[in-house]
Amino acid sequence: MTPQRKAVALISGGLDSMLAARLILDQNIHIEGINFYTGFCVEGHTHAIRNKDRSKPKRNNALWVAEQLGIRLHIVEVIDEYKDIVINPKHGYGANLNPCLDCKGFMVRKAVEWMRENDFDFIITGEVIGQRPKSQRRDTMPVVARESGADELLLRPLCAKLLPLTHAEKEGWVDREKLMGFNGRNRKPQMALAAQYGFKDYAQPAGGCCFLTDENYARRLADLWAGRGQRDYELDDIMLLKVGRHLRPRPHFKLIVGRDEGENNFLRGYTTRFTHFYAKSHLGPLVLLDGEADKRDVRLAAEITARFGKGRNADKVVISVHEQNGEERDLTVTPLTPECMPQEWYL
Repeated sequence: MTPQRKAVALISGGLDSMLAARLILDQNIHIEGINFYTGFCVEGHTHAIRNKDRSKPKRNNALWVAEQLGIRLHIVEVIDEYKDIVINPKHGYGANLNPCLDCKGFMVRKAVEWMRENDFDFIITGEVIGQRPKSQRRDTMPVVARESGADELLLRPLCAKLLPLTHAEKEGWVDREKLMGFNGRNRKPQMALAAQYGFKDYAQPAGGCCFLTDENYARRLADLWAGRGQRDYELDDIMLLKVGRHLRPRPHFKLIVGRDEGENNFLRGYTTRFTHFYAKSHLGPLVLLDGEADKRDVRLAAEITARFGKGRNADKVVISVHEQNGEERDLTVTPLTPECMPQEWYL
């Protein structure tokens, strides 16, 4: 008997990767999904933190897609390996700090490694020609296949008819006529195919899944690098960039201000690492200070803390200051007025 062929599918949690996997499942190929965790994923935990986002779905979309398809999903943490892609992308960034072409090549290369280690036959992705301005162009798709080492082992079912034959097609494992020839940014063909399969509750078709594509987040990351004088980060750094108001009132320090009770609770997990502030006389935010600060800086931070609390219009607010070295004291300050907080402070 001819053995059943096996493919590993890159599952982002979006509609395209779900459809690509389903097309190959329909051809009697055994599929298992793989999802790489870089730390920059948008979904899930941020909606769980803020009070106003509590009603939003908190599911992991990649796990949800795997469940809909009835396949096994392998989640692989690549935070440290991925750093060099973010910091030194060979092919540069997209509109913000998104290293899309290098990222896709990295993901496919890691999938190649997994495929060989687990005795699978080929790789599938949900890419569509012309859908992404940097990583999914006709001229960049061969770059991903070549630089990842996948070459003809990489099959893109949603646009396969517009691309050269792959190994799986040449060997007759996959019928090319049952694949698609999607092209461009119009998602209507994918949505029609989803309806044909009965998929309804999928992630937004045009939604991104990476914070690096977000202008505000990219600005905060660039500021983090500039403030520290080096292009590096740890997981805690990139998690904190997703939460709170970020202000840099002085070049040598910045403040992270909780916007509601949910964010205050999240930031409390970092109070042993940072000098932090909260109002004792009024309700208000928890504020972390990231950087080096002298006495004048600490007072300024206390005045800003007072500004974002219920005592913003009071003459005096008592702020509890907890230094990183463990010292604690109270400062009585006058809240800063909006006129004293220029827009360039806000990140």
